[in-house]
Amino acid sequence: MAIELGQVDSIISKHGADRDALISLLLDIQDEFLYLPQEALQRVAEKVGIPAVQVYQVARFYKAFSLTPRGKHLLTVCMGTACHVRGGGRILDQIARILNIEPGGTTEDRMFTLKPVNCLGCCALGPVMVVDGTYYGNMAATKIEKVLKKYRDGEEAAQDD
Repeated sequence: MAIELGQVDSIISKHGADRDALISLLLDIQDEFLYLPQEALQRVAEKVGIPAVQVYQVARFYKAFSLTPRGKHLLTVCMGTACHVRGGGRILDQIARILNIEPGGTTEDRMFTLKPVNCLGCCALGPVMVVDGTYYGNMAATKIEKVLKKYRDGEEAAQDD
């Protein structure tokens, strides 16, 4: 998939071609393309004046970055001890079935990426699902479809009733 390097150049201009802004540059590029395309990383290296290998090292080091395409909506499911005991595994399995993807995968339409995480730090709300930073606590299999529908229909960040 080819990207528009003009968009990358615009992001670089916004932050300045400064190696101290590398993480901010990469975050904005990922927000734009939903991942860090190779062409974008090469362009950042050229404009900032650092070796491409250093840009890749930063992109691979931080878990916030993805070198593979992600979905428009990042869906995380807590698999920490409290959530696991309260059914987090069942929630993860149900979401995977509904979206027809494996944990860690992205739907064909690139609408959702499903990612299990070790702990979200809100154990009292478990099991917990997070979509684009919006937390859905005390999740049950019966609530999943309703939450996903809101995001499919463009009602992002709408809390469940």
